[in-house]
Parts: sequence; structure tokens; C-alpha cells
Amino acid sequence: MILEDAVAKYSELTKQNNTIEPEHYSRYNVKRGLRNQDATGVLVGLTKIGDVHGYIVDENEKIPVEGKLRYRGIEIEDLVKGFQKEDRFGYEETVFLLLFGRLPNATELEDFTTLMGELRPLPLNFKEDVILNLPSNNIMNKLSRSVLAAYSFDPRAEDYSIDNVLKQCIQLIAWFPTIAAYSYQAKRHYFDKKSLYLHRPDSHMGTAENLLRMIRKDRIYSKLEAEVLDLCLVLHAEHGGGNNSAFTIHVVSSAQTDTYSTIAAGIGSLKGARHGGANLKVLQMMEEIKANIPSLTDEDALRSYLAKILKKEAFDGSGLIYGIGHAVYTLSDPRAILLKEKARELAIEKGFEDEFTMYEIIERLAPEVFTELKGASKNMCANVDFYSGFVYRMLNIPSELFTPLFAIARVTGWCAHRIEEIIGENKIMRPAYKNVVARKSYVPLVER
Repeated sequence: MILEDAVAKYSELTKQNNTIEPEHYSRYNVKRGLRNQDATGVLVGLTKIGDVHGYIVDENEKIPVEGKLRYRGIEIEDLVKGFQKEDRFGYEETVFLLLFGRLPNATELEDFTTLMGELRPLPLNFKEDVILNLPSNNIMNKLSRSVLAAYSFDPRAEDYSIDNVLKQCIQLIAWFPTIAAYSYQAKRHYFDKKSLYLHRPDSHMGTAENLLRMIRKDRIYSKLEAEVLDLCLVLHAEHGGGNNSAFTIHVVSSAQTDTYSTIAAGIGSLKGARHGGANLKVLQMMEEIKANIPSLTDEDALRSYLAKILKKEAFDGSGLIYGIGHAVYTLSDPRAILLKEKARELAIEKGFEDEFTMYEIIERLAPEVFTELKGASKNMCANVDFYSGFVYRMLNIPSELFTPLFAIARVTGWCAHRIEEIIGENKIMRPAYKNVVARKSYVPLVER
């Protein structure tokens, strides 16, 4: 019996015996998705790394507030405005802050940025043996496999001391842009039948600049392009311990496994369409809207098409306006506000002013249309994914790299959460599942 035949024969049986009756969840007060009935997250841990704030609870009622995101207690707006005011890149400073818990002084920042630059090249033969000889059509898949392969290049891979884990984390953060860029070039060459371009990372450049020069044939980019990409990396570097991939890092780290297996698990989580692929869904939705309206700034046409999407008559039939709404943020997402400012600058430089205006109109209309159709108002704001895909397209970054860019940024947060779990908890996570199948007697083979 070949595998396909076996699957076809037993698929329905598998579905029948793995379906949980909905009433069981309320009967046993199950926190589905680790969420309370009011959609707030179940408190399972404490952290000093990131704070995501979008509402307050007063007498068991959620009260919407303006969104706040803090890295190690520092407002993301203050962090971003700080390095932007000084006309410099901010991602390396953000890495230092998230890993070590405070902002670096000028000497520390220079030394750390230099260290990151020196660590970007991959180990001898890694590029050929791990990436080029085993290319993947999915860059996240290749990133995960490359991280697991890095285990074999580390003689102290199983050393769980904080000094060694910190060393592994810094090295992985430095390697991620190089691995992703080379994985993309390998995919482009072997699967898309394009020419192969492999540019060495420049040790004197930061993460954003290196990314742009390594994925582009001519290695040319503008200062604004690098600033915008750097901002994207800063805004995606951390988002508290409750998001799916950061929680995955805590769970896997609690089992006392190695750093490479842990980070690969985080990549696997982020690869999921419900987590890391939201900005691509926004971009796809916007392309469909553009193809079905007479003008990008026609508010009546946009309102009408948003209504069709909500009524499941357009786009993917989900009834969702992607990029609008968030699990925590209610009135605003601070990341979206900051990215929108830079997106406006980039749109002017690249000639996308009308399309940017369309995004602004949809951001304003979406809550109104939702209220009109559903008969109830809901606090809905544009989240960071609403603008990030548009920004990446203006940067001429291929869609295959959208989620890997997220991973390049978020690996910093993952590493910080791994270290925090090892130092602060030291207890394996072990939640409970209630078995709801009826007891059965064993039936001898001849009687079945």
C-alpha cells in the first residue's frame, strides 16, 4: 500500500477521532488559544523585556487606550525618535538594549556595532554546503534548516551556561541577515532560473544596509531606503512574551534544549500564516482592491469594496480586512504610527503618493464600514502589518523575504526571551489537557 492510498483510506477516520465537541470547551473552562473569555491573554509568565499595552481592565471591563510598546521599559517612540534625531541607524542599539537590559553609551554602541559587523560572515564552507547545495523554495524553511545546521559548527552547542548561550545568540543575530540573503539568492537561482549573485557582507555597515546590498544585484540603495528598513527591524525586534513565537521560545527553552533547536522552533512558529505572513496578506488584498476600483483615491469605491470584503464577497472570503485590528492594541498601534511617517517619505521619493493616500483612506474607512455592517462599533486600528508590506514593496524587496525580514528582526527578541527563561524560570512548562474520550475496552484482533 503506497502512502497516498493509506492517507486516502484513513483520512476520514483520523478526522472523526480527533474532533473535540465544542461544548467540552465551555464545560471544562478551557482557555482556548490561551485566551480568557474577554479575549485577553492568560497570564503564564513574567518578563522584563517587552511590554505591549493596548487596554486597561477596570471592574472586569476592557477599557481601550492608546497603544504603547516598551523595550526594557523605554517607549518605542522615544527610542526611535532618539536615533532618528541623531541621524543614525537604530537596530544595533536596539539589539544591545534587548539583550543586556539598558541602552549602550557611545563607546559600547561603537564596539558592539563593530562586533556585529565582524560576525556577519558565515563559517567556512557553510554557504556552499548548507545553503547552495540544499536550496529551498521557501526562505523561512531554509533559515530554519541553516540554524539547525549551525549546531554542527559549534563545539560547545550543548553548553547551557549563560555566557555560552549569550555568545550563541549574538552570533545568530549577526548571521541571520547573511543566511536569509544567501538563501534568497539560492532560491532565485535554482528555482527561478535567475543569475546567482552572492555579495559579501560589509563589516563597516549595519544590518539594514547589509541586507539591501546583499539582496540587490547592483548593491545600490538610498539613505532613506536604509533608514526605513532599519526602522522596520527596530519595530519588529520584540513584542512581549505572549506572541506565538516568543512563547514558543519560552516553552522550548524550558525543556533545556540547545539554542539552535530553540531558535529554529521560533522560526517555525513565525513561518505560520497566522503569525508572520500578515503583511503579505495585506499586500495581496490591496492589489485586489486596486484592480477593482476606478481610482486609488475614490472613497465611495473603496468603501463599497471594503464592505464586500467584510461580507465575504471579495478577496479570500474570510471576511477580514487584513492589517486592521490587533489582539492587544485597540485605539492605536505605535509601530504603525511610526512606520507610517517613514512610509510617507518613501512614497514621495518613489512616486507612490496616490497609493499611500489609498492606504490612509482605508485605514480611516475600515472601522466605519465595520460598524455600518455589523451594527456595533469596535475599536479597530491599523497594525504594523498594514504598512510594512507596502513599505517592503516600495523598497523593491521580493515577497519571499517579507517573513524572513520579520525573523531577522525578531531573533533579537527571541534570544532575549531565551536568556530570560534560562535565568529566571528554570522550570519546564507543563500545561494541562483534559481527556474527553469515553473509556473503551480492548477488543482482541479476531473479534474486530
